[in-house]
Amino acid sequence: MTDLSAGAVCCQPLSEQRIPAETAAVLAPAFKALGDPVRLQLMSMIASAPSGEICVCDLTPSFTLSGPTISHHLKTLRDAGLVEAERRGTWVHYRARPGLMTQLAALLAVHEPAAS
Repeated sequence: MTDLSAGAVCCQPLSEQRIPAETAAVLAPAFKALGDPVRLQLMSMIASAPSGEICVCDLTPSFTLSGPTISHHLKTLRDAGLVEAERRGTWVHYRARPGLMTQLAALLAVHEPAAS
């Protein structure tokens, strides 16, 4: 099984090499989690937070969804390994896990072929 915990780039871009089945199985949950518009927006808000983290209390007002629905989406992002959470009193603060994001970006990188 592919170990993505170290944060090193796991594989060559899709445009350069076929992805091994084991790697695809490990990365697919992250891509699936990002396939929902709300989760993609949440991930963007978390990853772009100026301090590197953001409180759920700052995420929820940006949506017309209920608190439990936002919590479900955040749990999906956590379960996929895209974010980590830390409870502080009543609130939970989220921060992106850049290692996995780097893996996903590297896999999707497309390099222009050299001009001949």
